[in-house]
This record gives sequence, C-alpha cells and structure tokens, in this order.
Amino acid sequence: MAILKIARMGHPVLARRADPVSDPRSPEIKRLVADMIETMQDANGAGLAAPQVHVPLRVVVFQAPISRSDGLEDEEAYDHAAPLTVLINPAIEMLDPAPEGGWEGCLSVPGLRGWVERATHIRYAGYDTEGRRIVREAKGFHARVVQHECDHLDGVLYPARMRDMSKLIFESEISHWLAKQKAEDAAE
Repeated sequence: MAILKIARMGHPVLARRADPVSDPRSPEIKRLVADMIETMQDANGAGLAAPQVHVPLRVVVFQAPISRSDGLEDEEAYDHAAPLTVLINPAIEMLDPAPEGGWEGCLSVPGLRGWVERATHIRYAGYDTEGRRIVREAKGFHARVVQHECDHLDGVLYPARMRDMSKLIFESEISHWLAKQKAEDAAE
C-alpha cells in the first residue's frame, strides 16, 4: 500500500467526469482502493474519490458514521469507528431532496470550509472490490459524505454547490461561525 498525492482544486483531473470501472474485482482496482483508504486515513478525511488521487475512475471510499454524537456533525474527518465503505460505479437516488446546510471541507481544497446544502436522505448503490452489489440508505452526515465524494466523480467540487460564497472561509475561522450559530440558536 502507498499514500498517494492528492490533487488540489484547479487540477484538470478534478474537473472532468470520471470513467466507469469495467471490472471492480481487478487487481489494479483492489490496489487502488487499498492505497485510497491508506491515503484517506493518513489525511484524516471522511472520504476520498479516485480523481482526488489523479485516477479518473468512478471509485470512492469513505468512513462516515451513521450519526454523530460528538457535536461535530459539520466536521468532515476520518472516524475509525465508522464502517468503511468502498463504492465502485456508484449511483445516488434522492429520497428526501429537502436541503440541509452544513460545513464541508475537502482534501482537494485544503484549509477552507464552505456551507453547502445537500439532500438529507438518499439511497446509494454500487459495487465492492469483490463485485458484490451494495445498496444502502443514508441520512444526515453519512448522506452528506456520500454526495460530496460522488460529486468528485462528476468533476464537481463543493464550492460549486455553495449558494452563498461569503460562507467560504478558512478552517481557522470556523470557530467564529460556530459560536455565532450557537448564539443564534440559543436566542430562538
């Protein structure tokens, strides 16, 4: 296994639609997935898409908890206790398209966070490295991570999903926004 270099916003591999994988069970795909998992964990990410490591294929890995109880629902970070999922050639179906906003970060957009609205309830499907079909429903943070990673497969980075660019901020400033949000919630 190896830690791979992560492409940053502006690299052409992040702006194109990724190609489908013809054989999810191939040794090359299994090696890619193992390297992606190691890279994601090393970078403390909640997920990683193959285009982020300069491979334009429809492969994502993520390790997002079903729900968060630590008060950090808006923090995208590696959670070793969450189930690890590999999705090859994924598809997403919106079950409840009502949007919910949340802070997102991205390993390809280091140092920044943005407020992004996403569907709160989805069903996703794809294949694992043994060729078995995976079909699951996801809500909340889990759904957010899946949508974020699958966007990479279509050449979309989270800033393109933002409605208000004044909410694109440096990570070092997130505490100010969270404090403001708590104060507003307490006032209601």
